[in-house]
Formats: sequence, structure tokens, C-alpha cells
Amino acid sequence: MLNIGRRYLQAWPVFLALLFLVVQVVTNLWLPTITANIINKGIAQHNLNYIWAMGGLMLIVALASWVSAIINVYYASKQSQRLGRNLRHDLFKKVMYMDDSAFNEFGDSTLITRTTNDITQLQNVFQTMLRMMLMAPLMLVGSILMAWNLSQNLMLVFAVALPLLTLAVVINMAIAIPRFRAMQGLVDRINLVFQQGLTGVRVIRAFNRDDFEVKKFDDANRDLTHTSHVVLTTVAMLMPIMTVILSFTNVAIVWFGAKLIGQDAMPMGNLVAFLTYASQILMSFMQLSAVAVMVPRAQVSAIRVREIMEREDKVLDLSNPVSTDKAQIGLDFNTVSYKFEEAEREALSAVSFHVKGGQTLAIIGGTGSGKSTIINLVARLMDVTSGEVRVNQTPIRSMSQHDLHHFVAMTQQKAVLFSGTVRSNLYFGKPDATDEEMWQVLQIAQAADFIREQGGLNMKVEQNGANFSGGQRQRLAIARTLIKPASIYLFDDSFSALDFATDAKLRQAIGQSEKHRKAIKVIVAQRVATVMNADQILVLENGHAVGLGQHRELARNCAQYQDIMRSQLSDEDLQAMGINFSTKNQGGDFK
Repeated sequence: MLNIGRRYLQAWPVFLALLFLVVQVVTNLWLPTITANIINKGIAQHNLNYIWAMGGLMLIVALASWVSAIINVYYASKQSQRLGRNLRHDLFKKVMYMDDSAFNEFGDSTLITRTTNDITQLQNVFQTMLRMMLMAPLMLVGSILMAWNLSQNLMLVFAVALPLLTLAVVINMAIAIPRFRAMQGLVDRINLVFQQGLTGVRVIRAFNRDDFEVKKFDDANRDLTHTSHVVLTTVAMLMPIMTVILSFTNVAIVWFGAKLIGQDAMPMGNLVAFLTYASQILMSFMQLSAVAVMVPRAQVSAIRVREIMEREDKVLDLSNPVSTDKAQIGLDFNTVSYKFEEAEREALSAVSFHVKGGQTLAIIGGTGSGKSTIINLVARLMDVTSGEVRVNQTPIRSMSQHDLHHFVAMTQQKAVLFSGTVRSNLYFGKPDATDEEMWQVLQIAQAADFIREQGGLNMKVEQNGANFSGGQRQRLAIARTLIKPASIYLFDDSFSALDFATDAKLRQAIGQSEKHRKAIKVIVAQRVATVMNADQILVLENGHAVGLGQHRELARNCAQYQDIMRSQLSDEDLQAMGINFSTKNQGGDFK
């Protein structure tokens, strides 16, 4: 937590906050002494001039305390808010540049909690540190010294009160601190359940699992409520306990103080001042106990935030990245292998291929065969375990990620649209795109008609594109990809929600587009009809490349490709293509 403070707090404003805090403490400690002097030397001796003089001094000191408190609060609040702002910015930036393995490790729900709730905890505790956390011990020590100076005999009362207060705080913290740590994990859990419920609400309704999801949320909510109830009840009990101790302490001070006054061992003003210092001592102790509640919870939040901030990035740029020539369009995989952490086998194993500018590479294979892994490796969302990926004749590890992403445009499996308008979503692909360019790519993506009918480029897009069908979302995502000037266009199963006719028209339009003709197109698909016209087809099975070639070549020689064709096409369709598999040889003789 202190490391975060050193990094995000500014030295000069913090110094001013502490300076005026000290001024406030000094003036607050001075006021009871002035009150004692007014009683002892002014009222007791009927010295009206002294009363007026000390009264004026008291007003000046009180005003100085008030101004100092305002300035201290101003700098403390400004620095804590600045810390929260900058920490949220850096944390969000860190998350934006994380590789895929980091997202799998942390999860969406905890990233949201750490960026919001945990940083708020840190923000609050740093404001408290610049106020109460430093003020309380200064007031405690100062009040003890001033009270000792007034009466050593009455200080014996604190020999009983302070150990009782300490015992109450220790027991309270022993119960509360472990549960504060648990609370953050329970907040993560309730965010996860709520997030899954929101994103999957249609599936939940379709399977009639409303009651099950409500019960799951209630269980998470009940656990958080129970833990919070125990923690807050424990913390809340501390205040009345300390108030009772404070009250008995004041009674004891008045009792013994009255005896000392009766014996002429203490003037009346000193007793009044001693009572004020006693209140300051006990209030400072109560403030320290409140800080003791806040700090452990903030420390937990600091650890959770630092876990993200200090996580070592696995996809790193070289200190001196090289540039590449956009004119030399090409994509090469040289014996590329990739293995996920803690996986038993490789997701990709020694895959090699070469694609030239203007060609289309189609990738087909079963679920889990490694198709999306290839796409993610090209975009360098993760790094290869072994082998080398080259874009435009340059190893992508020697390029900066910024430059690489300049050459690559990508549509992922899940069509993600951002809230705003159709125009603002297309600006993601090209910020300076003209309306003419937007309509052109919408036409290629077979989306121009329904966009024109529903309001044009300024049509509202709801969060995640909820006001569009699955196929419409995919076409808009494809249009956003196509509008970006790139050397390589990646489509990760981006045609799955399209009907066959729209699929064929879209791919034909991309092939005929002057803007995209010279670029490389990499299409991941499940349907043979989508990939059969590609210049090269890569067939994957369990991470291995079991076939690479054109449609007719693979239909003749690749058993896995033949199996895919059999599963999707009827005998009539195969015969119409001029393909006839022998039923005698299930390996797939081609006639």
C-alpha cells in the first residue's frame, strides 16, 4: 500500500497537507490551556482585561485551527482523488494490454471489482491517512503530555482506561480483519454471478432456469450479507464500548479532580482543561481504532491491485523494434507450436504454411483443433511456444505490437459492438473514414440494406449490439474490420450466423473489392461451402496440420477433410461437385 502511495501521491501537496495538519493539532492542544488560564487568572481573579485578551487570543487560535483544517482537507481530498484517478487509469491501461492468458487467470468479474471497489478502498484510506491516521497519534501524544503537565495524579485514571480500550480494539480487530479479507472475494463472486446472469439472461429463460439462477445469486448475496453483517456489527460495537469507557473515565476525572480542588491541590481551570485533554486522548484512541479497521481492508485491496499492476506481461516488445515493408505482403508460419499453461498437450504442433498477398487461406477443423489459436498468434494476442510467425517477411516478435496491429484487421468469433451508433463503431476501424467509405464496406458486408432501412449511419447501437440479430452483428463487425486499411484480414468463424446465400455474397464481394484484393484473407470456418473456393485450405486436427492445399486436392488426399465433407454434404451435392467417395474404402478414395 505504501508503494502505491509513493508512486501516486505528489510530495509537495502531501507536505502542505501534513504541515497544516500539524498547525491544526498545535492549535487544538493550545485551546484548553487558554481556557484554563481564563478561568484561573481571569474569572477567579476578576480580571476582565485578561479575559478579553485571552478571549481574543482564543478566537485567533480557533480561526487558525479552522483554516488549517480546511487547507488540510483540501490537499488530502485532492491527493486521494488524484491517486484514485491515476490508479484507475493505469490499471485500465494495464488490462487493455494484457495477453489472453491474463484474462483467463483473473476473469472479468474480479478485474471489474479491482478497478472499482478496491481502488475506492485505497482512495478512502489515503485520504484518511492524510487526516485522521496522522492526526490521531499526534493528538494522542500531545494531549497526554499536556494533561501530565496539568496533573500527574489524575493521569492514574488512564492507567485503567487505556488498557481497557486497547483490549477492546484488539478483540474487535481479531474478529473483523479476517472477514474484511473474505469480503473482497465475496464481492468478486457476486459480480461474477450477476454478470453471467445478465449476459446469459436469454439462455436462462429459454431453459427455464430462472429459479436456479435466482437461488445461486441469493446464495452469493447471502454469504456477502452474512460476512458484512458480522464485520460491520463487530466494528459498530466498538464505538459504544469506547463511549462507555470514555464516560466512566470522565466521571473518574471529575470525582478525583473535585477532591484535588477541595484540597487546594489543583485550580478549577486545570480540571476543565484536563477534561478536555482527556476527551482528546480518548477520541484520538477511537480514531486510531477506526483507522485500524480501514487499513487491513485497504491493504487487501492494495495486494489485489498490485497483483494486476505487477503481473509480468508475456507479450513484450523489443527495446528496438524493427519496421516492415507494407508492400511485401505475406504471412508465414514456420513450424509454429503453442501450448497453454498447465495444458496436457499442445494446442498447435509444428504448423507451417505460407500465404502471399491477394490469397485467401481458409482454416477448417473440429472444435478445439487450434483454429482460433492461429488467429490469435497472427494478431500476437499471445506468443508462440516455439517456431516463428512472419508478417510481411518480418518476424512479429521483432515488431512493435502497435505496428503489427496496423497491418492486421480482425473479426473475432463473438461479434462485439460498442454502444453508440453505426458510425461510431465503424470509426473504430478507421477514425477518419468518410460516409462513402462506410457505405462501401457496409455494402460488401451485406449490411447496407438493413442499416439504411433502420436509420442509416446514425442508427443507435445498444450495448453489445443487443438491438441487432446475431447475423446483423456479425456483418457490422465484418464491416468494421473491412474499413481498416490492412495487409491481413482475419475472420475467426465470423460467418457462422449467416445463411449460405449471404455468406457466399459477402465472400464474393470481398474478393471483388479493389481495396481488399491485394490483401491476405484468413478465414476460419466450420462449413465446407465457406472454405472450398479459398486459394489454400488448412485442415487441423488436435493441433496438427493434417492437410494443406486446394479443395479438390484435399478431397482426394485428406481423410479428415473427406470426413468433414461427408458430414455436411449429401451424396447429390458431392456428385454435383464431381466428387464420388468409395463406400468400400472409408479412408475416402476419390474418383
